[in-house]
Amino acid sequence: ASRHHRITATAPQLMQSMIENPIPSRAEVLDVANAVLDGPDDVMLSAEPAIGNLPVQVIEALNRICLGAERHFEAEGGDGSHLNVRFERIDQAIAMAAMFMATNVSVQAIVALTESGSTAQWLSRVQSSVPIFAFSTNKASRRRMAIYRDVFPVKLTAECDDADAVVSDALRTLLAHGAVKENDRVLITMGDQMCRSGGTNTLRFVRLDAEARDRYGI
Repeated sequence: ASRHHRITATAPQLMQSMIENPIPSRAEVLDVANAVLDGPDDVMLSAEPAIGNLPVQVIEALNRICLGAERHFEAEGGDGSHLNVRFERIDQAIAMAAMFMATNVSVQAIVALTESGSTAQWLSRVQSSVPIFAFSTNKASRRRMAIYRDVFPVKLTAECDDADAVVSDALRTLLAHGAVKENDRVLITMGDQMCRSGGTNTLRFVRLDAEARDRYGI
């Protein structure tokens, strides 16, 4: 499914014992961790929070296991085999170039300026510790992107006729919410024609230093 770029979820009954018990079984912890390492977009619960006695605790336990499994993947790294492909779309090539940089150069965030959300989907296909902030004016696209792995959809409010203004708006938003800070490195995927589907053709590297503050007014 991942090779064909389909949204995937692992469900259900991952932590069934927590319908009544305050801690999961060892087998359940391993099942959730292995599910995360398999690379789906998300793992899902069903009866545990719906009819269980401990809905908050089961969500907290699932979160801890997922974060622990993702840290293990970060430590192990990947073999880069996901990059040995021939790209049929420019936005896919830009996304894979961004993820190659993210895994080989120290960056703290990836900003995808995307209308349809397809670039964010390509970005999410590669497991990485770098968060992906997908800015879009399209409400339906933002809702769809919420399920993509490591993708955080954000409403784009800037006027679309000025690329630098859109970048400035995105960077200011991330700074205001503490997602990035001064001197962080950010990768930006975008298109020549902003706020139009299928236009991603540019990869920009920005370091949030004094020069960037002057250029983008942040």
